[in-house]
Amino acid sequence: MTYHIVTGACGFIGANIVKALNERGIDNVIAVDNLKKADKFKNLVDCEIADYLDKHEFLEMLQTGHFDGAVEAIFHEGACSDTMETDGHYMMENNYRYTLALLDFCLDQEVAYLYASSASVYGGGSIFKESREHEGPLNVYGYSKFLFDQIVRRRLAIADFSSQVVGFRYFNVYGPREQHKGRMASVSFHHFNQYRATGKVKLFEGCDGYANGAQSRDFVYIDDVVKVNMFFLDHPEKSGIFNLGTGRAQPFNDIAHATVNACRALEDKPALSLAEMVDQGIVEYIDFPEALKGKYQSFTQADISALRAAGYKDEFNSVAEGVAQYVGHLAK
Repeated sequence: MTYHIVTGACGFIGANIVKALNERGIDNVIAVDNLKKADKFKNLVDCEIADYLDKHEFLEMLQTGHFDGAVEAIFHEGACSDTMETDGHYMMENNYRYTLALLDFCLDQEVAYLYASSASVYGGGSIFKESREHEGPLNVYGYSKFLFDQIVRRRLAIADFSSQVVGFRYFNVYGPREQHKGRMASVSFHHFNQYRATGKVKLFEGCDGYANGAQSRDFVYIDDVVKVNMFFLDHPEKSGIFNLGTGRAQPFNDIAHATVNACRALEDKPALSLAEMVDQGIVEYIDFPEALKGKYQSFTQADISALRAAGYKDEFNSVAEGVAQYVGHLAK
């Protein structure tokens, strides 16, 4: 009997990957996570798994040979994703050392290893291409991801790889199963809840030369993220580090606009322009937080040429398309 293992399985991306595996008829899934935030269990209620293991228990079992010869693939989505975390020791132990231990196992066992990297490795740069000269993380979270990517590059360069290793540099992912993330949940999630509670949504005022709400990110819908993961699972001959975004930068204003109009559609109210929303006080701009100054990416846009060259051809949802689907899910 062999397993597909998903770490961070109760989390946002991990739970969506478990569900996608189930939809392929794969239910021999071992879910690995840390349920310190117990409410995360809700993400797996509609999923089928073979077992659940705490992340520390899993690592010990892995390193003592319990899973030797019994693993098809590991999707490593487990990490501390709080970009405001300041405990560097914890961040490096959790995001770097743990990830490295799983890599060692996969290379030894010739098991596919698909892991979560992050667009945060690019820091404040303006070129988002998978190349060392464009990378410069602004916080220890970004550094933990950056450092592991460097290890993967070294291994890919010197080893005769007989197993697949793929790193995904996730840009701004949003969609179902992120409700447990609190302040780290997507802007769309917060806007939906703000609008439902108060009839208005909040965005940061301008910074770094950007107008109010005009800071722009590459927002990628979770369904697209999962599809890319499944594409590489289906192509074990393909390895490397790839940006996973849409290739389009859209302003936070677009998220607010799409979320409000999707909510208004559910209320049988007509769509409004962004200017009308601002005039009516539905979109409100708030002071830019001091704690984020110098640590904030005001612009991201994935260069997805490497992903396309690897053979992934499907189109990505726009903000308007993805947010409309997401609001429909949240409103259920």
